[in-house]
Parts: sequence; C-alpha cells; structure tokens
Amino acid sequence: MKTATHDFNDVVERVYNLPLEYKEELKNLLEHNISDARRQEIADNFKDAQKAEKSGKLKFSSSTQELKKML
Repeated sequence: MKTATHDFNDVVERVYNLPLEYKEELKNLLEHNISDARRQEIADNFKDAQKAEKSGKLKFSSSTQELKKML
C-alpha cells in the first residue's frame, strides 16, 4: 500500500524529470494556487471574526495586562 509520503516522493521525482519549461509553469501554477488559498483563509478568518463580534464573543483591549488575561 502506498503512503502519502511515498506518493509525494513520486510526484517530486516526476517533477524533477520534467523539462525546465514545464517546471516553470508548474511553479507559477502553485504560486497562484497558494496565493488563492491564503486569500480564502484570510476571508474565512474575517467572517469568523465578524460572527464573533456580533455574538459578543470578540473582545478588544489596548491594555497589555488585559490582553494577557484574555490569553
């Protein structure tokens, strides 16, 4: 049975054997995909914070002592 690590190693080996042009295109695709995923993560976190604020679960403070207590 193949493991995720084995599958990953197979993918890496196959990528290393690609022509340079394909490697560059794959790099560009991955960079865009990662950027999109990060943007979605930020948007999701923002929506969660909005819900927390509306429900009164989100607290703000400029006091370092108060912030330490919140942790």
